[in-house]
Amino acid sequence: MSDRIIEPVPSEFLVPFDGTFRVADAPTAPSDGERGKQHKKRHKQALAAIVDEMRELQRAMYAFDSHSLLLVFQAMDAAGKDGTIRAVMSGINPAGCQVSSFKAPSKQELDHDFLWRVATRLPERGRIGIFNRSHYEEVLVVRVHPEYLESQRLPGKLDLATIWQERFESIRNFEQHLARNGTTILKFWLNVGRDEQRRRFIDRIDEPESNWKFEPGDVAERRHWSAYMRAYEEALCATSRPWAPWYAIPADDKPFMRRTVADLVRRALKAIRPRYPEPTAAERAAMQGYREELLRDD
Repeated sequence: MSDRIIEPVPSEFLVPFDGTFRVADAPTAPSDGERGKQHKKRHKQALAAIVDEMRELQRAMYAFDSHSLLLVFQAMDAAGKDGTIRAVMSGINPAGCQVSSFKAPSKQELDHDFLWRVATRLPERGRIGIFNRSHYEEVLVVRVHPEYLESQRLPGKLDLATIWQERFESIRNFEQHLARNGTTILKFWLNVGRDEQRRRFIDRIDEPESNWKFEPGDVAERRHWSAYMRAYEEALCATSRPWAPWYAIPADDKPFMRRTVADLVRRALKAIRPRYPEPTAAERAAMQGYREELLRDD
């Protein structure tokens, strides 16, 4: 791996790079020693401390202006993407962060290749970019609903036996290109269990203040759960690489999930080793001259 690429942050939730990941083996909840009401306060306190440290790291990266950080979030509905992004990035200077949400592609986006719309929203050097859903929709939702390919007007004869592997290859090459040019990539699959998703959907119906969150289409997509799990498994196996690792984060316990994601982001920022630029001797001398001028200015 190129020495310009930041090494992946180690974690028990890191999806291996050899294609052996299995959804059935990935936990949706933390171990008993990390979940429950008795641990909620501890996770929130740890999250607050991590956010404070991230704030300083992000300021240095913004000034350093050499690297960017791209965080990709994918999940089934009600896994907690929005809340996790909000909690983890709560202390980050908005000037150094940008969030992009990807829904059904527009007509303009359909007139381009499937990576175009995410390429236009990549973070600049010194900034953190967050993708709430991403280019992976094209090998997840579109794979479960291949009829969506009809609106993409792809050239040549469509071959469902090869198109997904071709897209995996395009994604791997795209992400490796970004990593080689200074973008550190972390991808999070927030792995919510089917029973927990059902409970959250019912809560959205039963709690008046949460009614606005309920979408009938989410229940319709739930009917394709097995197909989505197969699509996730293959996508994560095909695209978790040292330059763009996936992390399968248990999502049934939100405080644990948010703390875990925040810790991985913090460690990735530290691995970039951002630092404030140091002026040269000539620049220091010039600044002293300006300082003396300002002191004389009345």
